[in-house]
Amino acid sequence: QRHTKSRRNKRRMHIFAKSPALAICQKCSKPVLPHSVCWNCGNYKGREVIDVLKKLTKKERKKREKEMKAKEAKERKEGGVKPLSAEELS
Repeated sequence: QRHTKSRRNKRRMHIFAKSPALAICQKCSKPVLPHSVCWNCGNYKGREVIDVLKKLTKKERKKREKEMKAKEAKERKEGGVKPLSAEELS
């Protein structure tokens, strides 16, 4: 049975690749698939599940630890700023 181009195209309209829904890791702020372990830091729901530094070489491990320390220092610095309350804003 032959079908028109419009009928064919209507059928194909829903056949496409969908972009994955990404969440943000709580520890390293990298995009991660929901309900899965972060490949960057090995954490899931705030707990370390996989030791990612274990598989790295000595040089890579040192580099990764340096990055993590810098990020933690940055977070502490930003955390030092007190958020304004409603009374202070008015």
